[in-house]
Amino acid sequence: MPRTTLGIIAWPPTTRDRLFVRWHYWWQAHYIDNLIDAAVRRPTTSRIHAIRRHLRAMRIRNISRLSANNYYDDKAWLALALQRAANEPKISAKLNAARDLEPLVENIFEGVDSLTGVLPWRTNETFYNVPTNGPAAILAARNGDIETAERLVDWTFDNLINEDGLVMDGIHMRMAGPEPVTALHPYCQGVMLGACVELARARRRAAGVGDEEVSDVGVKEITRIHGLLRAIENHMTDHDGAINVRTGGGDGGLFNGILARYLSLVVECLPTPGRHGTESVAIARRIVLATAEQVWRFRLEVDGLPVFSADWTKDATMPQAGGLVGATIAGAVASSDIAERDLSVQLSGWMLMEAAARVSAAGARVSAVGAL
Repeated sequence: MPRTTLGIIAWPPTTRDRLFVRWHYWWQAHYIDNLIDAAVRRPTTSRIHAIRRHLRAMRIRNISRLSANNYYDDKAWLALALQRAANEPKISAKLNAARDLEPLVENIFEGVDSLTGVLPWRTNETFYNVPTNGPAAILAARNGDIETAERLVDWTFDNLINEDGLVMDGIHMRMAGPEPVTALHPYCQGVMLGACVELARARRRAAGVGDEEVSDVGVKEITRIHGLLRAIENHMTDHDGAINVRTGGGDGGLFNGILARYLSLVVECLPTPGRHGTESVAIARRIVLATAEQVWRFRLEVDGLPVFSADWTKDATMPQAGGLVGATIAGAVASSDIAERDLSVQLSGWMLMEAAARVSAAGARVSAVGAL
């Protein structure tokens, strides 16, 4: 369709992929987030137009308004991307992101469960997870809603931290009582890092405290970030300091990239009034740069463009036509036979490279923090 683009969910694509018969809303939301990364790094008219075309196509393919989605995590990911676009002067002037953002944010927070005080994974569901409440907490903190962000973050740290200090997936509310889902996903760690960074920043803004100014404001969140980063370094990286969690394709293809995105946020934006802050920035920087170097080394190239590996610990496999393409099972998308075929995997690699670019650009801040 004229003036529209979407990311084809598998390459080489089948006919139904080209026709967008299957709709992966949250993959497309991350595509927009990556387009924003590129436009912020080097703003050009074509890059900003690409964001506009993609958002227009999402409205069309979603058939109804963008809030017409049963999954609160899907909507939260898109809201975060639109929020970034609306708050970036280089982009917002040419993209009316607020038109979609305001009703989407309202719809998301109307879904907060009155009993638990947090968001369910989807409507009419009794599963409450971090992949929903983490992005929602980031969204709330960036909007200045400190109370909501604090409630969502505290719920996670009160209920879903395991003995290693890592964030577990979520909780099913059963008739017999809460039943934790103990699975450990990289993006759960990432979104809680992001939520704590943004909550600390929101508290300090509200108190009129600068990022480098010594103050007790935000210390709780900075301490949590430090502990979580230590756990990630100990349990989710290899001896070179690179992320080594094997997540496959399908929805899992995005998990490591999301962790990288929020590690870079720690480097760029974490207030550093004390030792925990400065150490956290250093750890996050090491992980992002070590991982990016490794993943770039393991890439393939097609027509001079990268094909990233689904397994960040080894060489990429060349995608091939044929074989199974990931099917949707119980609300989640499984991996294709060759995981590198999935759009999610390639978005994740792109996300990592954008994170590394931001971390490298923040080198002056890191040097200054190290001197404190």
